[in-house]
Amino acid sequence: LCLGWARAAPLSPWCLSAQLRRPGDFVLGGLFPFGKDTLNLAARSEPTLLLCDRLFTDGLIWALAMRFTIEQINNSSVLLPGVTLGYDMCDTCFEPLVALQPSLLFLTRNGTRAIGVLCDYSEYQPRVTAVIGPHKSDLCLLTAKLFSSFLIPQVSYGASSEALSNTELYPSFYRTVPSDKNLVEAVVLLLNHFGWNWVAMVASDDEYGRGAQALFLSMAGTNSICIAFEGLIPTELAEPDATKQLENTIKLINSTKVNVIVLFAHSVPAQALLQHSLAMGLGKKVWLGSEAWLLSDIATSVPNIQSVGTVLGFVMRTGTVPGFQEFVAELFSSVAQEEFCRRSRELSGLEDTEALDTHCRQCGNVTLRDIWPMLGVTLVQPVYVAVYSVAHALHRALGCTSKGCPKTPVRSWQLLHFMNTLPFEVNGQSFRFDQSHGTNTGYKLILWAWRDGTVTYLPVGDYDQSLYVRTSQIQFHTPDKKEPTSECFRRCQPGQFRRIKGFNLCCYDCTDCSENTFWSSTDSTSCSPCPQHQWAPTRSTRCHDRAERFLSWDEPLAVALLTLVGLTAALSCGAALLFLQHLQSPLVQLAGGARSLLALLWLLLQSLSCCLHVGRPSAALCPLQQLCYALCLNGCLSSLLPKALEITLVTEFPRCAPRLLRWVTHGRAWLVVAASILTQVLLCWCHLHLGPDYLVADYESLPREVLLVCGTQSWAAFALLHGYNSCLAFVCFLCTFMVQTPGRRYNVARGITFATFIYFIIWIFFLVIFATLRTVLRAVTQICTILATTLGILGCYFVPKCYILVFRPDLNTGDYCQNLSEGQQEEDRQ
Repeated sequence: LCLGWARAAPLSPWCLSAQLRRPGDFVLGGLFPFGKDTLNLAARSEPTLLLCDRLFTDGLIWALAMRFTIEQINNSSVLLPGVTLGYDMCDTCFEPLVALQPSLLFLTRNGTRAIGVLCDYSEYQPRVTAVIGPHKSDLCLLTAKLFSSFLIPQVSYGASSEALSNTELYPSFYRTVPSDKNLVEAVVLLLNHFGWNWVAMVASDDEYGRGAQALFLSMAGTNSICIAFEGLIPTELAEPDATKQLENTIKLINSTKVNVIVLFAHSVPAQALLQHSLAMGLGKKVWLGSEAWLLSDIATSVPNIQSVGTVLGFVMRTGTVPGFQEFVAELFSSVAQEEFCRRSRELSGLEDTEALDTHCRQCGNVTLRDIWPMLGVTLVQPVYVAVYSVAHALHRALGCTSKGCPKTPVRSWQLLHFMNTLPFEVNGQSFRFDQSHGTNTGYKLILWAWRDGTVTYLPVGDYDQSLYVRTSQIQFHTPDKKEPTSECFRRCQPGQFRRIKGFNLCCYDCTDCSENTFWSSTDSTSCSPCPQHQWAPTRSTRCHDRAERFLSWDEPLAVALLTLVGLTAALSCGAALLFLQHLQSPLVQLAGGARSLLALLWLLLQSLSCCLHVGRPSAALCPLQQLCYALCLNGCLSSLLPKALEITLVTEFPRCAPRLLRWVTHGRAWLVVAASILTQVLLCWCHLHLGPDYLVADYESLPREVLLVCGTQSWAAFALLHGYNSCLAFVCFLCTFMVQTPGRRYNVARGITFATFIYFIIWIFFLVIFATLRTVLRAVTQICTILATTLGILGCYFVPKCYILVFRPDLNTGDYCQNLSEGQQEEDRQ
């Protein structure tokens, strides 16, 4: 029985079962793949023979690693002193149904071939204490359900599917390799490192490939990586449609014009895809792979594989297992000795003949030279760590000391607590199962480097939560040895967003961000609007704070308006001083006497109120603007009202004039003025309570600034405030516009008529502009309206009188400037 192996009769037309048993205090079950139909290798063609040899070699190395580890533990006086580990190894043949039979055998009650159906399995003792393997994810998904039902620890040395991270479904499943999620994260970071965002994704049609593809597609979408093609390749190459499916995959990849292909597959389907890509002239590409096929010489055995392009990928970061190569060399040297084979035959005779009744005729075909190149790669340590994890859990469960381990029974489920919580050390390196029952030792980025026709795995980077790439050591297949590009689109510049064109989300045009929007990230399909208090120019990458916009004191327009305000105020003061100097003259008395001085004072205050509209407005200042203007204008119009009423009584109602004139002339005229002003004060109070003007921060009118203006809260309150002044002006206009003055006398009514008429014209334009304007010119409009009203009254009513007082004093006589009421009294006496 060479190498201590025994081959059983075929369990199916396609595979065999192999077992190697060794008794012990605690037995570990091992599930390893030794290939398909190995008894009929001689009848197969040379490529298939090579393929089966490779599969058998991998399984053989894993089995030898488990045997080496168990013997090392049994020979140790530290870990399990006084306790012997046994093992029971079975062939999975890479087939789920085949792996199921030894799994059921492991679950049988110890010493029997029956599986107990119990309500309580806490005292159930199965054939094995723990299970090592199998290698493939789809096999583990099947066997893990069985072993989890009995809470038997199962430690896989190669299953990386993310589905197995669900500890609720698989509470007793562990693995000494990282999850596919970690691998996919590393691949995505590598793609982003080189700027490859237009890639093809191919996976094998099994649990490993489909799971890795789903993870990659989800992560690629959130990392600006576009998938030009995604497909599955068959794992069973003997199927009739396998070749056609591979050819269609190559054609579709070629049509996308991608330069990067991500391949998650095991060695056999990967080898088939690489072989067809070379045969169909796909061209040199960048192939990103995983440990499942990168380190296998099955893929490198494809003829002319050097022409496939650049092969990069991640392999698990592992260390060497001291003494393993010497163990294998010594074992193969023992095979040639008759004593070894004699003892193997004796051991075989002690085993159950129903399970082992056919010796393996091909064991002698395997030589040390066949498996020696694979002893230094990452195949060994995962098995080595898996066995040690169970041994350390046994050490803690038994309560072992340096003197020995108590001979107490330990159930399989009792090991789970120690495997979940406590770290363990192997050859000076600490390991611990994480929350998903996996170990993440990180990855190495390797490159296929060809030297004299032989592949060398050149380390060019590392990944452990973050990616580090030694780009200078990577020689790509391009003429300049630089990394190729793989893009469907040109990379957008800062300040541009992607506008999708066509049906593929990865093909787009770059469009500049419009004003008041900004570019937030390289994968943006639209520009983000700036916050309300900020602005941005076209093609901007950030927003700027808005400046406050109002009519400031140092603006040229404000300076010009303030100069005009000063001139208007000076004109009002000059007219008031001139009227005060000639207060008792006939012309001043005709204009209203002291009431004219009051009107000029109100006009002075009205012109000065323009300063309230210059500078930064505030919540307290806004209500005062309209109130001051309305009150000052009312004071002026109220001072002119008695004169207008006097004129209309004398001219239109001569019979009633004698008894009514005393209410609009002399001292009683002041009552009319006071009543009118008091009425306006009451209206101002109503305006404050109904809806005063308020400060408005307008972010829409100006593109880069926030406009601070005083807004009208209630147009009804506004109309009430200014409507009374309009009524006064209208009354003054009606009282004076039809008056005919006798010849050679001063027409005082004409000044009031023109002053009120100009007031109405100004307010018609003011209301239209003021209601629609939303810029800083709103304040300018109000200032211009105040100044125009003031200058209109001054120019039409007071300036002509000032002209007579200064330049035509000869007209300032009683005959020319006689009051209408006095002239009417003289006519009545005559």
